[in-house]
Amino acid sequence: MKIVLFVEGKTETYLPQFFQRWLAPPRVPASVGIAAVNLRGVANYRSEIRKRTLVALAEPGVIGAIGLIDFYASGLRYPAGNIWHQYNWARQTIQSEVNHPRFRQHFAVHETEAWLLSEPDNFPREISERLPKGAPESVNHRNPPSHVIANAYQTRLQRRYKKPTEGAKLFAKLDPDRASERCPHLKLLLDEMLDLAKVNIVVR
Repeated sequence: MKIVLFVEGKTETYLPQFFQRWLAPPRVPASVGIAAVNLRGVANYRSEIRKRTLVALAEPGVIGAIGLIDFYASGLRYPAGNIWHQYNWARQTIQSEVNHPRFRQHFAVHETEAWLLSEPDNFPREISERLPKGAPESVNHRNPPSHVIANAYQTRLQRRYKKPTEGAKLFAKLDPDRASERCPHLKLLLDEMLDLAKVNIVVR
């Protein structure tokens, strides 16, 4: 049994192991795999998500599908309102386009790197000292989390932050329980992923 995770870029394909640490016994009665599918950019994501979701959900053993893109770079024209209003509007917009009961759309607010900021001690000490101490999901459009992290690496270690390699290592250390405590939009994603798994493990 597995959930297909549609993402917008190749660097997000290291997320399945992080999600599987959440989606495992005793939370669910049986282990659920996560298979990441890179749709190669937001434009392709928006044009392909419905077709790719319907194909995936017709495959044996696939119990659900989740779409995940960065909130700050989604390309959507958000309505006026606070972050929760915009988030829910964006979710409903894409879920309505896909129109399948086993599909859920979510967003990393404002990037997946925000989740890494929930455990600053996972970074080298020189970096953790420079990271913001507030709510990780409040690191936003004007200076998104990846820029904050990259700037800290360049300033303190005089080298680039290599997202595909170092990001993957940091996510391997990241505790989903701790991250969800500090990132409410991530918690919404994880809880809905769990509900989707519980319901469809029983049904299927």
